[in-house]
Amino acid sequence: MTQPLLRIGTRRSRLALAQSGMMQRAIGRALGVPDPEIEALVPLVEIVTTGDRIQDRRLLEVGGKALFTKEIEEALLDGRVDVAVHSMKDVPAEQPPGLAIAAVPEREDPRDAFISDHYATFADLPQGARFGTASLRRQAQALALRPDLNIEMLRGNVDTRLKRLRDGDFDAILLACSGLNRLGLGEVIRQRLPLDAFLPAPGQGALALQTREGDVNAAWTRGLNHAPTALAVAAERGAMAALEGSCRTAIGAYAHITDGRLHLSTEMLSPDGSGRWTRSGDIAAGVDHAAARALGLDLGGQIQAVAGDQKIAL
Repeated sequence: MTQPLLRIGTRRSRLALAQSGMMQRAIGRALGVPDPEIEALVPLVEIVTTGDRIQDRRLLEVGGKALFTKEIEEALLDGRVDVAVHSMKDVPAEQPPGLAIAAVPEREDPRDAFISDHYATFADLPQGARFGTASLRRQAQALALRPDLNIEMLRGNVDTRLKRLRDGDFDAILLACSGLNRLGLGEVIRQRLPLDAFLPAPGQGALALQTREGDVNAAWTRGLNHAPTALAVAAERGAMAALEGSCRTAIGAYAHITDGRLHLSTEMLSPDGSGRWTRSGDIAAGVDHAAARALGLDLGGQIQAVAGDQKIAL
C-alpha cells in the first residue's frame, strides 16, 4: 500500500469536513498528486474535539475555543497528522510550542448572517424577540443595538442550529456567512449584517493551515497562502491578543487592504452591550506580519486602557 504523503487533521462536523476537503484538494494539487489519487495520498484524519462533544454549555463555561483545536494539535505534535485545518476564529491568540500557522488561504465572506423564517432583517425583529446564539460577541453586539432582545443559548453544528430555528425555538439566529457559503447554504441568509454594526470575530471567514514548526516553509504551503488575507488576519489577531480575546470577552476585529493601506477596526463590548469601545487605524500594506500584528496590538491596547476588564463572570 502506498504511504500517504501528508495527513490532514480535521474536526468531524460537516462544515469542518467541507473546509478540509477544499484544502485536501488544494494541498494535493500543490504536491503534484493526480486528482484521482488525492484522497489516498493526502487523507483526511477525522478527530472529535472536546468542543464537539460538549453541546449543552457555552464554551466560556468549559475552557474556551481552544477546545476545538486541542486534540488536533496533540495529533500534530505526536506525528499522527502532518497539517491541521482550522477555522481561524477558533485558533487561540498564541500557538502551542512546536506548532505554527504555515498558510492562510484566501478569505471567504467575513460577515455575520442574519437568518429568520419570519423577519427579513435584524431591524425587523419585534420587541422581545428570541435571539439564538452562543457567541458572547454576537450577544453583546445584538444587545448594544436592541437591549430588548431575549438572548437564548444555541450551540451545535450548522444543521442543528438551522433545524432549531425551523422548529420555532427562536425568532432569529446568527451564523457566519463563510460557513454557509462553503456548505452551499447561502440561500438561507436573509441579511448579511453590516461590518460597522457587527464587527466579526478576529479571523472570521479565514482558514488556518497549522503544521509543526519545522514544516512551516514546506514548498506546498507557499502556493496556498494568500498574502493579503494573512496580513489582515495578523492585524486582527494582534488586536485579539491585546484584548485577551477568548470566549469570555466580547471582541470583534476586521482588517482589509484598500488603496495600498491596511485598515483595521477593532472593538470590545461589555457582555450586556451597554458599553462599546472601538478603535480604527491603518498602515501601509507593504509591511510584514509583525508590523500588522503591532497595529492590532496598539489599537487593542488603546481599548484595553479605557475599557478595562470586560470578561464575563463565570
